[in-house]
Amino acid sequence: MNDLPICATCGVQYGAPRENCPICEDERQYVGWEGQRWTSLNGLRAAGHRLKAAEEGPGVVGIGTDPATAIGQRALLVRTPAGNVLWDMVSHLDDDVIREVRELGGIDAIAVSHPHFYGSMVEWAHAFDAPVHIHAADREWVARPDDSVVFWEGDTCEILDGLTLVNAGVHFAGGQVLHWRDGGDGGGALLSGDILQVVADRRWVSFMYSYPNLIPERPRTVRRALSLLEPYPFERVYGGWWKRVVRTDGTEAVRRSADRYLSFALDDSSPGGSSPDDGGTGGPQVRAQGSPRPAAGRARPAE
Repeated sequence: MNDLPICATCGVQYGAPRENCPICEDERQYVGWEGQRWTSLNGLRAAGHRLKAAEEGPGVVGIGTDPATAIGQRALLVRTPAGNVLWDMVSHLDDDVIREVRELGGIDAIAVSHPHFYGSMVEWAHAFDAPVHIHAADREWVARPDDSVVFWEGDTCEILDGLTLVNAGVHFAGGQVLHWRDGGDGGGALLSGDILQVVADRRWVSFMYSYPNLIPERPRTVRRALSLLEPYPFERVYGGWWKRVVRTDGTEAVRRSADRYLSFALDDSSPGGSSPDDGGTGGPQVRAQGSPRPAAGRARPAE
């Protein structure tokens, strides 16, 4: 445990003291209304924050901070015969949760969906001697460079047997989701963070470039994500917060959610008319067709 600075707004730990948080200064996030504020692992512990673990689904244990900090997301420990993966990240880490996770089999690999959730990922990597898999397109946002961070390139990367990262590219260019082939009681599971945001009506997901600033994602980016997910069926979708889970028919939930999103995003025509975006058909063309299978990625250590 140490006093390296953690941004109080996004919860990301930096490798050295600094005045600003570039992640929060980006248009997808925001600097806290009271200005830039910092804490640390020691500060979180002194303020009474603790970590809690609870089952979120078959073979999936949620890990979150209580009381919640920063954005408030929880991580997910995926337990499989091939090994355990920690998906997404929190800012805090304490001895109790280290002991509890070790009793559950430890962590063989870590993967984080996007920069807003990087949290204290290097601390967790060191505690469990596990690599952190980040898409190379988000290399510039890694706030604490470390040998434990492994960058991969391409559309997909299998990090353990049956556990595949997909560069959906929503929200951030390197935005990734984790497909678990044997999850969802054998029907497959998709761990999406807020790359595909499980919304309050948990039959649906949505897609945004910025959630706090309500900037919608580009239709072409959403179409690309759908195309890359086509080879990967899934029954469940695990979002980034406690109980934000699509529990049945996840593949269809994502498809119909994309259809709905794109129908609103592209509907700039008069009733019954057509627009340049719909190819003159009178309505938006929302399904990606004829796309090639995604290219496998290559992993390499952080420089």
